[in-house]
Amino acid sequence: MSLEERSAFSIELCRAAGALARDHFARRDQLRVDQKGSQDWVSEADRKVESFIRESIAEAWPQDGVVGEEHDDTPGSNDFTWVIDPIDGTTNFLSGIPTWAVVLAGVSEGETRIGVVHDPIYGETFSALRGGGARLNGRAIRVAEGKTLDDGIVAVGYSNRVRAENVASTVAALVVRGTMFHRNASGALSLAYVAAGRLVGYVEEHMNAWDCLAGLLLVTEAGGLTEDLNADEMIREGGRVIAGAPQVFEELKSMSTPAWGGSG
Repeated sequence: MSLEERSAFSIELCRAAGALARDHFARRDQLRVDQKGSQDWVSEADRKVESFIRESIAEAWPQDGVVGEEHDDTPGSNDFTWVIDPIDGTTNFLSGIPTWAVVLAGVSEGETRIGVVHDPIYGETFSALRGGGARLNGRAIRVAEGKTLDDGIVAVGYSNRVRAENVASTVAALVVRGTMFHRNASGALSLAYVAAGRLVGYVEEHMNAWDCLAGLLLVTEAGGLTEDLNADEMIREGGRVIAGAPQVFEELKSMSTPAWGGSG
């Protein structure tokens, strides 16, 4: 079956999963919640939404593999793998903050081919098909043009997987540069906002594949730049993410790399 068919399927699936997640959001005070680590939570809603997505994929594409944040990997009999984050922004979700998303990426031969970031609260579905551009609710989107670090906003992500000092150094470098920084606690949504021209860039020292693969494809298909990452390696290990409009990308890289203890 074609990538176009998988892409259309993924968009509708994320919308259906988003409706399920939104129902849980409306009664979040009744959810069972477990703590995986410092500021790292998983709820009954995360698990149920991921299970719904997995079951839908198994019915429509039984030969495809599946990787998700909350359940064990399901190997496929072909080279196509779906990567799921059922609720990106769980802390927001559980706190009643309406900034979270359902995220789905499709990977083949080390490249992300399909990416969807669906925001059920605002009814926004960001989608990308490799070579086919990026869209918001079906309309083409582009990264910010004309804006630089002098008048744009850069989002900074962080997690308990990196040193707090490195995050502070990243924010400090942006502030000294005179750039506005932003964090909405959903890396996938932030990357989608870069693709839509709302943010000029996004940086995070380490992201898991389910948080970033869909968003990175959105950015590149919307005319932005990202570092050259192998999707299969990101699934295995995760990695750093720098994404932005072409006019700010190299400067973001030169600011972030030393802040994270690297060079170059």
